[in-house]
Amino acid sequence: LNSLNSGFLPLLLYSGSHDSFSYWVDEKSPVGPDQTQAVKRLARISLVKKLMKKWSVTQNLTFREQLEAGIRYFDLRVSSKPGDTDQEIYFIHGLFGIKVWDGLMEIDAFLTQHPQEIIFLDFNHFYAMDEAHHKCLVLRIQEAFGSKLCPACSVESMTLQSLWEKKCQVLIFYHCPFYKQYPFLWPGKKIPAPWANTTSVQKLILFLETTLSERDPRGAFHVSQAILTPRVKTIARGLVGGLKNTLVHR
Repeated sequence: LNSLNSGFLPLLLYSGSHDSFSYWVDEKSPVGPDQTQAVKRLARISLVKKLMKKWSVTQNLTFREQLEAGIRYFDLRVSSKPGDTDQEIYFIHGLFGIKVWDGLMEIDAFLTQHPQEIIFLDFNHFYAMDEAHHKCLVLRIQEAFGSKLCPACSVESMTLQSLWEKKCQVLIFYHCPFYKQYPFLWPGKKIPAPWANTTSVQKLILFLETTLSERDPRGAFHVSQAILTPRVKTIARGLVGGLKNTLVHR
């Protein structure tokens, strides 16, 4: 509360979600370009996609429901879809999710109803996207949020009060050199998100404590990924259980 009352955004702790969009993935779609050729070959067997879904879905709440639950940081991975000719971009995690445009509109509707809420959209993985795809995605972002977009600036210069006065509600982080062409795209280095890549709870906690103590206290935001990550053998042993039962509860 003291941090909130001071008005300095860098002092706030925001809740975030991992692979934020993957509350639904399309079993009928092709396997995403984020997967290996071996997985793509296996996915020709219909049962394989059903198993993939168990390990690809990381949320059970829509964007709106996550926002209502207090989530303000969204981890976003996006891709074009093979065979599409309209430059449409989709969320992706093994399998394709909803269109990015639909997700952005859901978020914008919430922000319009709650003009003092500030959110972070972290576009950190791009697959099968050329310059035309990036331009299409950035145009979608502009169309969705318009004047709500916050121009990139010094982190320390930002306060909640200044954002409210400017009616800025959305910070877009874009982990691609394309960010340099648009003032409202923040570079990915401004929001590092170190990843433990472990199935061990003890190793995860140690990693989070270490990265927090070593982070630069100025110049950037910071994401603590409090998640366990399955390995191939984890999935092989937990085919029936899936991500939620095998790792998340633990």
